[in-house]
Amino acid sequence: MCWFCRAASRWGSYDLVESALKAMGAEFFFDAVAIRPGKPAVFGMCQGKPVFGLPGNPVSTMVTFELFVAPAIDLLSSAEARALPLLEARLAEAMKEKPGLTHFLPARVEWRGAVAEVKALKWQGSGDIAALAKANCFLMVPADREKIEAGENASVLLRKDVV
Repeated sequence: MCWFCRAASRWGSYDLVESALKAMGAEFFFDAVAIRPGKPAVFGMCQGKPVFGLPGNPVSTMVTFELFVAPAIDLLSSAEARALPLLEARLAEAMKEKPGLTHFLPARVEWRGAVAEVKALKWQGSGDIAALAKANCFLMVPADREKIEAGENASVLLRKDVV
């Protein structure tokens, strides 16, 4: 099991995918992940086929697709599994996030000579499609970090559809 597939809280009252899949006989390997956005993602088997249930908000969907679905497609199609497109970049501005979940924040990475520099974008939550459109990556803030100072290195998940 991956590092962020540990128990998390249940889906919201408007998330119907998990209950629909259960009604079809699905068995789940995980039904929540310890990330934000994207916590209510599920994965299991239904009628002999692997199934994912992704959150409905656009930023959540993009993050969970990159982390879970794209690698699964590689494996299920007998292709060589591609590594997640992670990059270390220098943080342009200090930031603070609530610890407890690994955060994937819409961000922009730009090159300053040979150095990658990343800046989190201002966003209004997982439904903010405008921020998603401006982002070329997601800034990853580990679950055990509350603050990251400007100039520190941070992990960045590049968006395959943009970079």
